[in-house]
Amino acid sequence: QVQLVESGGGLVQAGDSLRLSCAASGRTFSTYTMAWFRQAPGKEREFVAAIRWNVPRYADPVKGRFTISRDNTKNTVTLQMNSLKPEDTAVYYCAAAADYYSNYDTRGPYAYWGQGTQVTVSS
Repeated sequence: QVQLVESGGGLVQAGDSLRLSCAASGRTFSTYTMAWFRQAPGKEREFVAAIRWNVPRYADPVKGRFTISRDNTKNTVTLQMNSLKPEDTAVYYCAAAADYYSNYDTRGPYAYWGQGTQVTVSS
């Protein structure tokens, strides 16, 4: 069983930066694919970024602005978000999958989810 706890959300202005963190329990954290998804009001939950070992993957809307990283010694994964836009407003969820899947950008492979943290970007 893996437990995930997100932190770092908040209210910022367009162009600002924000850093989200996800703390994970579990002894095999380093082998997990970790990801961030987001869900805006009235919309489906969508993929933002994932990292397997130290190889990152990003959704097109956040490429060049967001950076995902992990610290296997601390069992944490972070999402550095720069040049934030109002359309980035959403609840951001941390997710974990016990293996690598080619469909890493969908919800299916991820068995573990955090409770979410709100990010609001004002214009």
